[in-house]
Amino acid sequence: MTVVQHWIAGQSTTGESTRTARVFNPATGVQAREVLLADDAEVSAAVAAALAAFPGWAETSLTRRTQVIFAFRELVRRDAAVLARMISDEHGKVLSDALGEVQRGLEVVEFACGMPSLLKGSYSDQVSTGVDTFSFREPLGVCAGITPFNFPAMVPLWMFPIAIATGNTFILKPSERVPSAAVHLAKLWKEAGLPDGVFNVVHGDRPAVDALLDSPDVAAVSFVGSTPVARYIHERASAQGKRVQALGGAKNHAVVLPDADRGFAADHLVAAAYGSAGERCMAVSAAVAIGSAADALVEAVAERARKIRVGPGTDTGSEMGPVVTAQARDRINRLIGSGAEQGADLVVDGRGIVVEGHEDGFFVGPTLIDGVRTDMEVYREEIFGPVLSVVRTDNLSDAIDLINANPYGNGTALFTSSGAAARRFQRGVHVGMIGINVPVPVPLAFYSFGGWKHSLFGDRHVHGAEGVSFYTRAKVVTSRWPGALAGPTGSGASFDFPNSD
Repeated sequence: MTVVQHWIAGQSTTGESTRTARVFNPATGVQAREVLLADDAEVSAAVAAALAAFPGWAETSLTRRTQVIFAFRELVRRDAAVLARMISDEHGKVLSDALGEVQRGLEVVEFACGMPSLLKGSYSDQVSTGVDTFSFREPLGVCAGITPFNFPAMVPLWMFPIAIATGNTFILKPSERVPSAAVHLAKLWKEAGLPDGVFNVVHGDRPAVDALLDSPDVAAVSFVGSTPVARYIHERASAQGKRVQALGGAKNHAVVLPDADRGFAADHLVAAAYGSAGERCMAVSAAVAIGSAADALVEAVAERARKIRVGPGTDTGSEMGPVVTAQARDRINRLIGSGAEQGADLVVDGRGIVVEGHEDGFFVGPTLIDGVRTDMEVYREEIFGPVLSVVRTDNLSDAIDLINANPYGNGTALFTSSGAAARRFQRGVHVGMIGINVPVPVPLAFYSFGGWKHSLFGDRHVHGAEGVSFYTRAKVVTSRWPGALAGPTGSGASFDFPNSD
């Protein structure tokens, strides 16, 4: 049985802990490998390596840092198919979706290649007589990323390229369910010429997370996962004086107006709800059908959902793979059943699906539930599976109120042909990312990614300019050089508060 090891100070290591976790292939239901689980000793070793590497990397020129980032970009592009296969084997998503994940991560690497321009400071000449003021940004130190199972490559790639390009060192704690892609990325960093200790990978569960949160030498923590854990990480790390961005859960709504192109909306709802088996924080899990749009929309979505080809992610004929674990499958099936028990209409039931040759896989079929009320468990819970609930409202105002009443505020979308309705919607909803006829509005790397309300704890989003701001802090210098002015000036010293003249 292959054992996935930690990566500390530029090399694989087993560390001292003997704890391990099983890693499954979700399509077969069979254990594929084991992964080491870190305790305090392994985390301390990674922190020490990152701390030792920080002074040298922070002082490395922006030109040299950028050369390493460019080299890393080319290596990730070279190994995109290798990474996609690792992701599909451990997560279950289809290969084309896994390749798309790698590409979206690469876009942030490419954004980080422009760091010399992004880190340019400001300068003001002669703000007072003989006095100049300028500002620049410096790295924080050792940064940590705690990332989820559903994007083994993309979410880490949204964090550490910017952290490293700005001069920080980094410790990645990936999900123990999908550990292999993180280690491969570490090896690519070494091949790209990144100094040992600048990037480290520590596998683990809660003890490893707590050790990172409590370490006095970790300056910042980035997290993506469920809302309860995001809240916990934000509170615990903030209490230690760390900078924290913790992205939590979601309940993303897509509103469909009667004037929308019905076929277009149905196609995109199906892709957004059932792609990656619904295991995306930006998946559409609630369709809000307005007025006369409802019946025809449900019929169109149901027709398409029944035709989705479900199978192993490595099969090129599959459109949707399994969910990540048997426990996830059982939880999703229970929530589907609760919807029916509480009075919703189970239009398409994905429970009990059997994939030939993969009878032990963790499969749930596409599921469509109509007549869902906001007090139902299937609406209130973040299902994180291939389940689309349809909520009916009379008008756009009611739909906006419904979205704003939900505790989550990650993403939302509106399908319409009306510019007036779109403008009213995008200004009215209390959500961080909005799509107009775009169901999964994940911004490109030069914009920030993040939600509102219980979908984000902290004041900075991921990547884009906010990512650069998160991983750096500002210095402002006010300078004067006596003797540089022509004529007698005196020292200018005074007991009064300084002012400009």
